[in-house]
Amino acid sequence: MTIKERGIEIIEEFAMFDDWMDKYNYLIELGRDLEIIEDSHRDPQHLISGCQSRVWLSADYKDGLIYFKADSDAVITKGIVNLLIRAMSGQSPGEIINDPLDFLAEIGLKEHLSPTRANGLTSMVKQMKLYAFAFKAKHES
Repeated sequence: MTIKERGIEIIEEFAMFDDWMDKYNYLIELGRDLEIIEDSHRDPQHLISGCQSRVWLSADYKDGLIYFKADSDAVITKGIVNLLIRAMSGQSPGEIINDPLDFLAEIGLKEHLSPTRANGLTSMVKQMKLYAFAFKAKHES
């Protein structure tokens, strides 16, 4: 399934909720389902800068695809990073780099986050795309 197809699923899930309090609760629920990063990756090297809360992100490259794991010390942030992982994990570096992640705008996530959380979302996306650039340069040149 492509990032675009996964994004459509996410849009449909968020459309089931009438107001943003329900959507925040759904994000919290998603955070509880996050596959947690290994303790060895909860270090400064894997910490994403620019986030209000602490977010650790790791990426592994296997058979031409990137697989992400993460953790955060904030429940809503865990849900946000889980959405991103759900969309991008198991995709090729090229797809991760080139997909505009339209579903984020479609569900209205950025406009319903505090400015610091919105900056954190941008930082998470940027870090995931940086991992994709690095793996692409290393494995596809």
